[in-house]
Amino acid sequence: MHGMQLGDARTGKLADNLTGFGRALRRAGVRIDSARMALAAEAALLVGLADRHDLSAALEAVLVSREQDRLVFRELFDAYFRNPDIAQKLLAQMLPSAEGQAEASKRRPRVREALSPPRTPAELARPSSEDQKVDFDAAMTASDVHRLKHADFNALSGTEYRLVETLARDIALPLPEVRTRRTRPGSHGASMHWPGVMHQAAHTGGELLRLPRLERLRQPLPLLVLVDVSGSMERYARLLLAFLHAATRHNPRRDVFAFGTRLTDLTPAFRLADTDAMLAAAGAAIEDFAGGTQFGASLRTLRLQHARRLVGRRTLVLVITDGLDTGEPAELDRELAWLHRSCRRLLWLNPLLRFDGYAPLARGAAVLHQHADAMLAVHNLARLGDLAASLARLLKR
Repeated sequence: MHGMQLGDARTGKLADNLTGFGRALRRAGVRIDSARMALAAEAALLVGLADRHDLSAALEAVLVSREQDRLVFRELFDAYFRNPDIAQKLLAQMLPSAEGQAEASKRRPRVREALSPPRTPAELARPSSEDQKVDFDAAMTASDVHRLKHADFNALSGTEYRLVETLARDIALPLPEVRTRRTRPGSHGASMHWPGVMHQAAHTGGELLRLPRLERLRQPLPLLVLVDVSGSMERYARLLLAFLHAATRHNPRRDVFAFGTRLTDLTPAFRLADTDAMLAAAGAAIEDFAGGTQFGASLRTLRLQHARRLVGRRTLVLVITDGLDTGEPAELDRELAWLHRSCRRLLWLNPLLRFDGYAPLARGAAVLHQHADAMLAVHNLARLGDLAASLARLLKR
């Protein structure tokens, strides 16, 4: 195989090497289970070991099911099976000592982390040197803070992603408040609080020295969030769900839906106080995660079954998607027109704004851009920190 030796099948090295390679893929975030590994072993026996590219194509066909994992698989395959010695070294998840280290900086963060040496239980119990550098307190250096704040969520390694997800939960999102129909006693208001007036008069011998009034209560705008959970939005969706759960926990009216090929109500999951518990409940509820996007059909389900979630044209609607819709543009246009008529503001939070010169040219993106009141970027921590100020400016218009 052009310099690659997987071992003699009589000694069982082929199965060991494939198992080690599958373990490395799992560390890189590729979804691998025992059924896929059994298919990989069968595919390797069918295509043989005579040609490296045939084996790579066969393993990729049975082990990779998501487009975002293909380049990760290819880089990891090249690093894992570069020479006869590396396979044995990487069975313990070790980096190649010479050539591999020279090219480590060129690899994707997920590949670098998958090839890094494993941490023992004692090392897992205490923070690593990198984790100590990138910490939540003043020990974090200015360069670490700047890099994490401005790093695209899709370009983070697994460790960095978990850290950024935790940091995102501390970002505030105070929504503008509006006056409700309910009232309470206060010093300002258009009408008198007559029970309070009589109570004050009883203490002053019938003299009216102070006239209590009824003032209207204020509360944050009702919020409706629609989160795209298709394959292209997978890494953004989980992090933004964690951010919104923590940032809007005090909002009394908060409805959240996930959409892909169908609409999923995540509002019961968002009622859980713990963010990790919410993410687990949301993951169990979403059946079309990392699939396609049928935004128009999902909005039709929203209109037919959940229209009462929109409170008297006062609801702020946040649509989190990259706009890569595969449904019919006419249906999407019709449903978005209804949604825009039924809410206070329709705001599009788009991760693709990380690209300079981005324009919504795709069919679904063009329709959404036509109906949205504004388009905001949400691809890194810095943009999430600016989101509250951007919402306040837009709602004052």
